[in-house]
Amino acid sequence: MGYACSVRTSLPAADQKLVQIVDTALAEATSKSGDWLVCRKGCTQCCYGPFAISQLDTWRLQKGLDELMSSDPERAARVRQRAQYAVDRLSPTFPGDPTTGILTEDEEAEAAFADFANDEPCPALDPATGTCDLYDARPMTCRTFGPPVRSGPEEALAVCELCYHGATDQQIADCEMSPDPENLEEKLIAQAEKLGGKGGNTIVAFCLAK
Repeated sequence: MGYACSVRTSLPAADQKLVQIVDTALAEATSKSGDWLVCRKGCTQCCYGPFAISQLDTWRLQKGLDELMSSDPERAARVRQRAQYAVDRLSPTFPGDPTTGILTEDEEAEAAFADFANDEPCPALDPATGTCDLYDARPMTCRTFGPPVRSGPEEALAVCELCYHGATDQQIADCEMSPDPENLEEKLIAQAEKLGGKGGNTIVAFCLAK
């Protein structure tokens, strides 16, 4: 079980609803975007550099790895090994607690995290194929990266730097993705933290390492 282990309870149905909402929003944004959205299988730029994941993401990834262990144990073992190697590399400068894998949330730690291990590949990324070994269980950040998305009501639209070349600001805005309009994820994260007895964010490496 990983460092930042979350919950193993009755969350699947609620999380599956969230996944369906987000994936539907992505499909709609993809349809609107057409050739401007160049995200394709094997494009791995967004798979480098750690990012914060919630306890809900952690639960989903660990469940996905458990399922992969049942269907393809050798592949799952490679994911775990890559994760452990990443933890070994990252622990000395990890801006949090390397024992638990939980990120520190003060300003100094957040500033350090902004420049932390930007060239580090995600352990779920298969270096041979350029695909994600845990794609169906991927975190919400992965599910929303690419199309125009706001991180908050007052925030500007953010898009992948490889996408929307030649599109005007209005054309980009017309493709905006609203991944979770009812804020279901926040409620599920709170539930996961309560039931799992662990709060705070981690990164994929600590989630998937032994």
